[in-house]
Amino acid sequence: MSRAIARWVLALALGAIGVFHFVGTRGFRVVVPDWATRITRLDKSDIVIASGAAEIALAAGLLALPRERRRIGWATAAFFVAVLPGNIHQWRTRRSTPGLDTDARRFGRLFLQPVLVIWALWATDEPPRRSTRRRR
Repeated sequence: MSRAIARWVLALALGAIGVFHFVGTRGFRVVVPDWATRITRLDKSDIVIASGAAEIALAAGLLALPRERRRIGWATAAFFVAVLPGNIHQWRTRRSTPGLDTDARRFGRLFLQPVLVIWALWATDEPPRRSTRRRR
């Protein structure tokens, strides 16, 4: 898969999941650990909305800001790291969300997070350009 295709797929996935955060706010609240509300001083619904907005913004940036591609890739990777505690909380509390309705699926989701981090960094990294100058 080329980096451009990987970037588009990542952006489309982020955008879709971000929209789901707005549509299904109640369903995603179970992923938010209680300590996150104390730290942020936001309620669980607000945290879900904020994470959805972040996903949509990252998706838009991946597609619309090619000069900032690498920075947005790092921001996307950092976002994936930042939401990992929510995934761990969901697994530990055995709470279901759409598609993550068994212990095995919730546990497997934990292993997807490092893949997403690597994907974001790889898809936004520019490979070195070959020099067009001739050697003498």
